[in-house]
Amino acid sequence: MMKIKSLLILFSLLTLPHLPMTAQEEKLFTLEDLNFGGNNYRNMLPENLWLTWWGNQLMYQDAEEGGMQETSGERKAFFTLKDVGTDFHSAFSAQYPYADQTVVLLKNSKQRILYDWKLKKTVWQQTCEGEQFSEWNAASRAVAYVKDHQLFVRDADNKEQKLTADGSRDIVYGQSVHRNEFGIDKGLFWSPNGMRLAFYRMDQSKVTDYPQVDIFQRSATYEPDKYPMAGETSHQVTVGIYDLHTQQTIYLQAGNPTDRYFTNIAWAPDGNTLYMFELNRDQNDCRLVSYDATTGQRIAELYRETSEKYVEPLHPIVFLPWDSDKFIMQSQRDGFNHLYIYNKVGKLQKQLTRGPFVVQQVLGFNEKQKSIIITSNEANPIQHNTYTVSVKTGKRVLLDNGKGSHHAVLSANGEWMYDRYTEPDVPRNIDLVNTKTGKAQRLLTAADPWKGYKVPIFESGTIKAADGTTDLYYRMVKPHDFNPTKKYPTIVYVYGGPHAHNVEAGWHWYSRSWETYMAQKGYILFILDNRGSENRGLAFEQATFRQLGQIEMQDQMKGVDFLRTLPYVDMQRLGVHGWSFGGFMTISLMVNYPDVFKVGVAGGPVIDWKWYEVMYGERYMDTPQTNPDGYAKTSLIDKAKNLKGKLQIITGYNDNTVVPQHCLSFLDACIKAGTQPDFFAYPGEEHNMRGHASVHLHERITQYFEDYLK
Repeated sequence: MMKIKSLLILFSLLTLPHLPMTAQEEKLFTLEDLNFGGNNYRNMLPENLWLTWWGNQLMYQDAEEGGMQETSGERKAFFTLKDVGTDFHSAFSAQYPYADQTVVLLKNSKQRILYDWKLKKTVWQQTCEGEQFSEWNAASRAVAYVKDHQLFVRDADNKEQKLTADGSRDIVYGQSVHRNEFGIDKGLFWSPNGMRLAFYRMDQSKVTDYPQVDIFQRSATYEPDKYPMAGETSHQVTVGIYDLHTQQTIYLQAGNPTDRYFTNIAWAPDGNTLYMFELNRDQNDCRLVSYDATTGQRIAELYRETSEKYVEPLHPIVFLPWDSDKFIMQSQRDGFNHLYIYNKVGKLQKQLTRGPFVVQQVLGFNEKQKSIIITSNEANPIQHNTYTVSVKTGKRVLLDNGKGSHHAVLSANGEWMYDRYTEPDVPRNIDLVNTKTGKAQRLLTAADPWKGYKVPIFESGTIKAADGTTDLYYRMVKPHDFNPTKKYPTIVYVYGGPHAHNVEAGWHWYSRSWETYMAQKGYILFILDNRGSENRGLAFEQATFRQLGQIEMQDQMKGVDFLRTLPYVDMQRLGVHGWSFGGFMTISLMVNYPDVFKVGVAGGPVIDWKWYEVMYGERYMDTPQTNPDGYAKTSLIDKAKNLKGKLQIITGYNDNTVVPQHCLSFLDACIKAGTQPDFFAYPGEEHNMRGHASVHLHERITQYFEDYLK
C-alpha cells in the first residue's frame, strides 16, 4: 500500500543471515536476538563497512572517525571526532562534497560545518538549529528548510530569508506531497548551481480530518490527520521557485492544480529550465512538461503516455553528463521498465534497454566510457544485478557475479563502485569494482553471526499462477530438525500488494526473522509472491486492477494447492499472517476460504478501499463512484459473517496509514454477524510498531498461533 514498500520492510523484520549448522550446536534464538527492536539484535547482524565516496576515493566512517579505505583493505584515518571538537561527540554521518578539497561536511542539532582534515580546522560553518526537512546545496552552500510551518533559505554567509508567511497545518511548504506516492520523498529541490530552489506548496485545507487522539494527556487531546480518502476531496499542490540572486519567488504556471499530481521534479544542467511529470487524478494520462525557471511560464509538453489502466511515473529525467541536450527517461510503456533517450525538445533518440526484465535503478554514469550503470533483474526475476549500458550501442555488460542481490554505489565519475551484496548462502560481501573492466577487489567477507545457533532450512522454488502460465516464486522455511515423515503446522505469510516483494535471491531467500523464530517452534512457513507484486512487468503488476485482492487470492490458493501435495504439511493446521496489504489479504483469505485457514493474524488491515487514501487507492481501484462493483467485491465488511477460524486483528491505535476506521468497522460487522474475532491495539503507535514494542508485537503474534494452531 502506498508507502507499502517501506512499511513492509519496517514491520516485517529485517532479513537476517543463515548458514548450515551442525548437530552439536544447541543455542536457540529469542525475539531479543531476531527482532529489530530487540536488545541483542545488533549483535546478530553480519559485519558491515560504512562507506561513502570522496570524488573517486572510497572513504570509510565509523562511530568516531573517518578516513580512506584502500583497495588493499587497509585503512588510513584522516580525522576523529576529537579533532573536530566537543560539539561532535557521537556517531556521525559524514559527507565529502568536494572531490578536490580535503573537507568533510558534518552536522549536529546546532550547526553544519566543513572541517578540513588536512588543516585540522573548521573552515566554514552554518547555523542549523530548528531546521526541519532541510536540503543543503554543496555548490552555493545555501540551505532550505522549514521552521514553524514557514519556508526559509539561509545562504552561505548565514543570512536568513523567510520565503513564506501563510504556512500552517493547512498550507504546507517544502515537504513531501501526494502522500509520498509517485516516487516523492521530499519537497525541496536545488538547481545544480544552488542558486534556485524549487519547492512544493500543498493546500490541504479542504481535505477531511481523520480524528486521531492522543491518550497520553491527563485528558485525551484531539490530534487530527489530514487524510484524503478515495473519491473524496484531495489536496492541491503547486510548485514555486525561489531565486537567491533576485530574492524573488515565482510559481509554475501549470494551470488549475485541482485533481492533478505534480511529481519527479528535475532541473536542466544550467538551472534555467525545470521539468516535471503531470498526472491527472485518474492516473491514466501522464505528461512530461518543461517550464522557464525565471518566469514560471510553460515551455512545452515533451512526452505523453496514456493507459487504459494507469501510468505511474516514479523517476525524474536525468541529463547525460557529457551532453546537456539529451536526457534519460524511464517508462514501462513496452511492458517493462526501460530506459529511453530523448533530446531536450522531446524527440525520441532511441530506446536504450529492452527485453522481458525490469530496470530497477539508474545508479549513475561512467563519463569516460559514456555508459549508464543500472541495476536490473535481467539475470533472474528475483535477483538484483549491476550492468553497464553503452549509450552508443545499448550493449549491456554485467559488472558483478551474476548471482544474488547486489546494491552498488558509484564514485563521482562512475569509474568505480562499491558493491554490497548477499546470496542465499552468503551473509554479506563487499567488493570494490572497476566499472570499465569489471575487475573486483574484495573489501569484506562477513562471517556468519548465527554460528552456534539452530538455524532453519531455507528453500525457494516456483509454482504456476492461477492463469496456468505465469511463474510465481516462493520461499519455504522449515525447522532445523525437519523430518519429512512428520506433519507440521504451517503458516502462510502474505503481503501480495504493489511495490513490494517477499522472495529474493539474498540471504535466506530474503526471509524475515519472525519466520526463523516460528520454524524454531516447529512450524513451516510458506511465502509466495502473487501477481500484483513488483519487479515482474506491467501485465503482472496490473492484473489486479480495479479488484484488489481477487487475483492475489487466486494465486495464494495455488500456493495452498501446492502445500496440499506435501505430505509433511498438516492441512488441518494451516494459518495465515500478514500486515498492511498483507493484513487485508489475511482477512480476505480467512473469510473467502473459511474452511481452509484455521488461524489468522491480520495487522493494520485495509477492510474497505473507500477508507484508503486517494493516490494509492484510486490508482489501483479507481473511485468508489466509478467502480462501485469493484469496491463492493473487495470490501470485507459484508464477509464478516463468513469468519469461522480464530482471527486476531492488531492495529496501531494512531495508525495514519491504514486508519483505525478499517478494523473498527470490521469489528462492528462481526458483532452484527455474531462472529468472534480477537482485537489488540498499540496506543500511540502508527502503522508499524517502533522500538521494543515490535518485540511485544511479535510475542503476541507468536502466542496466538501457539494457542490456536499448534
